[in-house]
Amino acid sequence: MFTILGAGGTISNELAAELAAHRIPFTLVGRHPVPIHGATTRVADLTDAAQTDRAVEGSSVVVLCPGLAYDVRVWAEQWPAIMTHTIDACKKHRCRLIFFDNVYALGKVSGAMTEATPPNPVSRKGEIRARIAAQLMEEVRAGNLEAMIARAADFYGPHCKTGFPNVLLFDKMAAGKRAQWLVNDAVPHSYTFTPDCGKALLLLSQSAQAWNQIWHLPTAAPPLNGRELVTLAARIYQVRPRYTVIGRSMIGLAGIFNRLMYELKEMLYQNDLPYIFDSSKFEKAFDFRPTPYEEGFEMVAASGKTGS
Repeated sequence: MFTILGAGGTISNELAAELAAHRIPFTLVGRHPVPIHGATTRVADLTDAAQTDRAVEGSSVVVLCPGLAYDVRVWAEQWPAIMTHTIDACKKHRCRLIFFDNVYALGKVSGAMTEATPPNPVSRKGEIRARIAAQLMEEVRAGNLEAMIARAADFYGPHCKTGFPNVLLFDKMAAGKRAQWLVNDAVPHSYTFTPDCGKALLLLSQSAQAWNQIWHLPTAAPPLNGRELVTLAARIYQVRPRYTVIGRSMIGLAGIFNRLMYELKEMLYQNDLPYIFDSSKFEKAFDFRPTPYEEGFEMVAASGKTGS
């Protein structure tokens, strides 16, 4: 039995679709879980140890991917508790654990980000992610738990409500509006296609050799820069490649009135510097071809037209 802690999020939904397609039973856990693909559901607040324990009981593999509010105050309070409760529950019930992570803990990286890149957070959110990832891998090294960390770059995909390309490019172009880009449109930026995450998480979970290490989920290479991504999206949406680059000062000003913009400020180094995500380890191990950007963009556009 698979248990997904974080029902309703983009990655949870993609993994659920893969599990259903392979007829693998699974349970969706969240505060307000909605049953999809025939899944069972359990209501649980992961910041509560007893509720997390009950949610995990009976599982063979647990995938931790809750979508917390994008607010460092929430992260500082909830992430350490969630990770501790999940680790404790998995140890007690002898479950394997996959932590779906991002690259915030790596900070500013010169060159490509790989599984061997050491943590060097330069943001408060990155510091939190680094601490909980280290906590998990310490349990692995101590032999207390079988687990892995599966990282993705910034992502996009069909019905991905929070992905930057979805919000800044696809949604605006579909509505006939001018697209937007953050800070610097001349640097390359990797994006992971969310359906690839679902497929990759399932493959990792089924491989005996994949456990107790870090994996980067399949991501197309080479990455494109902002201008190239806008041009590609405009061709697929059959609109002119009109866009505005939103600068640091504008985001800083908006942050006075908007919490999301305030939270975004400390992460802008990811948009002002090359952001290159290397997933060659996974691609070689599983003979997997990441979805090319053009193909992924076309699938996003088609999903909007069909409503599927």
